[in-house]
Amino acid sequence: MTVVLAGQAEPEIAPVIWAGETILEKVLDLLIRIAEAGATGAVWDVAAHFYRECGFSRANYGFTRFRYERSIGNPDDVVYLTTAGPEYARRYFAEGLYARTPVWKWAQANTGCCTWGWVREKLARGELSPDEIDAVMQNAAMGITAGVTISFPQSSARAKGALGLIADVGLTTEDVEDIWARRGAEIQSVAHMMHLKISQMPAQNRRRNLTDRQREALEWVADGKTAGDIATLMGVSAAMVEKHLRLAREALDVETTAQAVAKAALLNMIFLRGA
Repeated sequence: MTVVLAGQAEPEIAPVIWAGETILEKVLDLLIRIAEAGATGAVWDVAAHFYRECGFSRANYGFTRFRYERSIGNPDDVVYLTTAGPEYARRYFAEGLYARTPVWKWAQANTGCCTWGWVREKLARGELSPDEIDAVMQNAAMGITAGVTISFPQSSARAKGALGLIADVGLTTEDVEDIWARRGAEIQSVAHMMHLKISQMPAQNRRRNLTDRQREALEWVADGKTAGDIATLMGVSAAMVEKHLRLAREALDVETTAQAVAKAALLNMIFLRGA
C-alpha cells in the first residue's frame, strides 16, 4: 500500500500495459471505434469482443423508448442484442424469462451497476419469490450463475437501457467481484459509450421498416407540408402520397400520421443522413 501525506508529491505510478499498449489507450481506441461505427451491429461487435476479453462471452443488451410502469412497451419497438445462442435468446427474450429474473427487476428500479452475489444471498435466505426462484434455477441450468448488470441512466422517463454480462463457465461470483474491482471502470466506459451510440441509431426491425418514399413523405409532414405540397415535391399524385403515409402508419403500428411522425422520430427513422 502506498501512503502519501499532505504536502508530499505523489509517487509516479507506472501505467498498466495491455498487449503492448496502456489500458487507457486501449479503452480510448474502443470508444473511438464505437463512436465512429455506422450501424448497430458494428457497435455491438466492438463492445461484445471487449466483454469477451474481460471474461463475459455472453452478454445481453436491451433498450426501449416506450417503457410504462413495469412494461417495456411493444416488443417490436425494443432493441434486443445478445451474444448467446438462438435457443437462449428465444427463452430469455421471446418467452419473457428476463422479466422474471431478480437482476432485471433491479435494473428496472435502479441506475448503476451491480454484481449478482446478492441474488445468491437472497436465495439462501428465502427472500425470492417462487417466480424469481424458478427463473434463477432456469438460468443456473444454462450455466448462468454469476455476472454483472449495468442499468443505464436516461433523460426520458419512458426510456430504459440495461446490459447483462454473464460470467464465463467456471467463473464464480468471487471471480466476478475481482474482475469488477480491477476492470469495472473500463467495462463501464465501453458499455456507456455503446449504449449512447445505439440509442442514437435508427431502429432496425423488419416489422418496422420504412421504404425510402414512406420515410420521405413522413419527413415532409414533419416539415409542415400539406398533401398537395408533398405530392409536388415528390413528383407523385396526392393519392400516392396518402398511400405512402398509410403504409408508414401500418409499419409503425399507429393510427394517425401525426403519431407516425412522432414514433419515427423517436425511433430515429427519419431524417437519416445519407438516406
